[in-house]
Amino acid sequence: MTTARQQAETLFHTGNQQMEAGDDAGAERSFLLALAQDPGLAEAHANLAYLHERAGDAAAAEARYRRALALSPDCLQIALNLGSLLLDGKRFAEAEAIGRQALQIAPGEPAAWSNLGVLLACMKREDEAEQCYRIALALDDGYDKARFNLSYILLRQGRFDEGWRCLEARNWYEYLNRHFTFPRWRGEALTGKSLVITIEAGHGDMIQLCRYAAVLKSRGASRIAIICHPGLTTLFRSLQDVDAVFSITGELPSNGWDYWSPPLSLPRHCRTDLDSIPARIPYLAADPAGIEVWSRRLSTTARRVGLVWKGSPGFENDADRSLPSVALLAPLASVPGIQFVSLQKGRGEDEIAGAPLPLLPLGGELQDFAETAAVVSALDLVISVDTAVAHLAGALGKPCWLLLPDYRTDWRWLTERTDTPWYPTLRLFRQPAGGGWEPVMARVGQALREWVAG
Repeated sequence: MTTARQQAETLFHTGNQQMEAGDDAGAERSFLLALAQDPGLAEAHANLAYLHERAGDAAAAEARYRRALALSPDCLQIALNLGSLLLDGKRFAEAEAIGRQALQIAPGEPAAWSNLGVLLACMKREDEAEQCYRIALALDDGYDKARFNLSYILLRQGRFDEGWRCLEARNWYEYLNRHFTFPRWRGEALTGKSLVITIEAGHGDMIQLCRYAAVLKSRGASRIAIICHPGLTTLFRSLQDVDAVFSITGELPSNGWDYWSPPLSLPRHCRTDLDSIPARIPYLAADPAGIEVWSRRLSTTARRVGLVWKGSPGFENDADRSLPSVALLAPLASVPGIQFVSLQKGRGEDEIAGAPLPLLPLGGELQDFAETAAVVSALDLVISVDTAVAHLAGALGKPCWLLLPDYRTDWRWLTERTDTPWYPTLRLFRQPAGGGWEPVMARVGQALREWVAG
């Protein structure tokens, strides 16, 4: 006779198979049926928690994780999952308590140390976070998650030598390694050689790092190609040191070149430190005819200021880097003599009608970054959250005021500085400790008055 426990385990395994097949609804039913047979099956509670978390129901996920951990207090993975959930909700003290519990469960497990390091880094306790990552690596030098996490602290602090080396722990470009028949570049001599800079990460990353084409040419490379997002192909053809541009959605070369490299590896192999960041600005250019076309849409008497208040919702820290509402732009409205131009495209465009200041809505008309570059080139200033448009303005040599969150500020903006060696024309406006956009926008409003008056 089959026991209730055996029936529960059979249903649990069925649920796992359904979850792996993407049938979350079927998996949830199986896990619930398993628990009806055996309410103490911790693994079923944990997997239900994971499904709730994936569906965006954090409260239900937390309840299930806590029940699972109570039933199986020595299960490291449940503790790690619960800690990550609490961190996502910025419940730092509770997350730290669970993180310490995870270390008690498995003090020799590198994942426990690395996860605690992530939490401490988010809390700006970077010395403690670094120690956690190094303990994880001492336990297992091949635990690349810890090395990758460590890279962000090092780069944010300007410790580029070790930071670039640790950043090599990422491995999200393996498909390109399989595609190319020529080797990856790891710093070999480039005289007379050709190299393909591949696509990596987002549009902003590509705009920031395409500058290395000129560095590679200065090291003797005979030909340089770039593989990029479709929206960047026309713009990148303005790069003087690039011989070919390929869209990632088109046909890509698999042979005929000597080397390939992900762009985020170029600073390491070009030995970039804080004092040697290539900053020959501008290194991108808009089409003069396009600038003329868009200029006709703009004021000829007022200062022209472009605005971007939201980034892509898919970015991991978007809830913090984007303004939650266009209403936060209100302190800019009282500054006279300015035509405000919305460069917002897609998400955020629906807020324009309710904006607290008049906006010329051009963002929705822009078909690619070449057109965006033409508009930006016709402006006097860009004010933007941390998105690709800010990188574009910097690469074009256009003055740009960058609005930065206090929580998980991107590594490339370093710490505390109001300027950036990556883009000399950028001015950084940071949230105060603990966050909040109101103080930032009040400072931006005052700076804008001084800018107009000056």
